[in-house]
Amino acid sequence: MSRALKAHLLLVLVTFIWGSTFVLIKGAVQHDVSPLVFNLVRMTLATVALALIFHSDIRAIRGPSFRAGALVGTWMWLGYEFQTTGIRHTTASKSAFITGLSVVLVPLFLSIFWKRRVNPWSVTGVVCAFAGMFLLTVPAGKSVIGNWTSVNIGDVLTFACAISFAFQIIFLGRATERHAVGQIAFLQIAIAAAWMAISIPFARETAHLHLSKIVIWAITITGLFGTAAAFSIQAWAQQFTSPTHTALIFSLEPVFAWITSYVVLGERLGLRGGLGAVMILAGVLISELLGAASTSREAERKSSVRQVV
Repeated sequence: MSRALKAHLLLVLVTFIWGSTFVLIKGAVQHDVSPLVFNLVRMTLATVALALIFHSDIRAIRGPSFRAGALVGTWMWLGYEFQTTGIRHTTASKSAFITGLSVVLVPLFLSIFWKRRVNPWSVTGVVCAFAGMFLLTVPAGKSVIGNWTSVNIGDVLTFACAISFAFQIIFLGRATERHAVGQIAFLQIAIAAAWMAISIPFARETAHLHLSKIVIWAITITGLFGTAAAFSIQAWAQQFTSPTHTALIFSLEPVFAWITSYVVLGERLGLRGGLGAVMILAGVLISELLGAASTSREAERKSSVRQVV
């Protein structure tokens, strides 16, 4: 088996793990553990695992790398807190598709806050994804715009999660350009865990933990496989796959969540919600594949012009 094929298969496996964790987390936080406690335990476990994997890089952490990792970790903390709290009030499949909006929010935020040029395909992807989110989250009503008063609080919190993860993606990309991947990988998880520990006493939830079978499985899979192992596999696999192929594989995450939530929990999105989910997925693919390809061609054109000049 070639390294490229092995890399593709491993990325599909990682994506399946990420997708299936929505069902696990939904089951765990429903009764046996509060969301913030669950996040703290799984992130602490992931921090220990990453410390063992990247111990040599961690010893070389200095002020600039720490600050960069802390910024990424803060956005990751916000993302997971919003997501895990929100999933208690919405379905696992809806949580996955709304979280996936973070991908199309990245070029939008780069344009707004960093004045980056956005190509037409990325704009199309954003519009398509937001139209899908409207169908997925706003129930049908007597008016054309739907019944806004029945919007689920869990969907709102999950959208806040998507916004947080979009900024996490942006600052992660900037941090890994300047610092060792191992340092940023460890710091973002460790800082997120630290914020989770600090925030629990101030949260408006009753902190509790009952180590039931589903909680143990959820913590183990999300902490070790979904975070520590997945990040390490991704770092290795992306050496042998193109960014386009990686984006295409990662777009399967909400699809896997949709499938597992249907099989395990019997969740159904309905015609309106299903159409919204498909439009979100289409928006992600348009933004990531066609948008990225257009940006790459534009960069190559400018480079060739500079060389001629």
